[in-house]
Amino acid sequence: MKHILGLLSKPHQEWSRIRDESHSIVGQYLRFLIWIAILPPLAWWYGASQIGWVLGGRTILLTSSSAAQIMGLFYIAILLSIGFLGYMIYWMAKTYDGKNNDISRAIGVAAYMCTPMFLVGITGLYPVLWLDMIVGTAAAAYTLYLLYIGIPIVYDMPKERGFLFASATVAVGLVLMVALLGATVILWEMGAMPVFTDGN
Repeated sequence: MKHILGLLSKPHQEWSRIRDESHSIVGQYLRFLIWIAILPPLAWWYGASQIGWVLGGRTILLTSSSAAQIMGLFYIAILLSIGFLGYMIYWMAKTYDGKNNDISRAIGVAAYMCTPMFLVGITGLYPVLWLDMIVGTAAAAYTLYLLYIGIPIVYDMPKERGFLFASATVAVGLVLMVALLGATVILWEMGAMPVFTDGN
């Protein structure tokens, strides 16, 4: 957790510190990922089931049990997605001649670059669509920035090669997002569909 402020204020120096650390895969999850990844599901559970969205003068909420089920699946999806993205970074690092390459470091890169997205998930405490869109877009942009500056630093490669590596990682991330949307539809068909209630 000590890297969060550094990634937000001095990302170049913080990526260098991250590069010099060594943790196992389990260590990456236990020291950072499982704790920060819980923020968006918890915030959105509260916001969706207790505050709700105002649409046409009515407050629409998810039932507490429906929100808990969906956010539990959301949390699992985050953990699995970071693991998959980390594996793909590890696999692609061989193609781009990345130094210091091991799978635990790659999972760390995937987790740390997504820090802004995890933090912005707190906006789910009070769901306001236009605000969430603006803040979410800004967080996504900063996530890409962290990726593009972090890859060359962590893997000790020229910026030009790092740019190509990071771009390939973005492509993998987009494919992963589409796969998650497909998985969402399947899970809805299997019974994990949201159940709404009128807050008024």
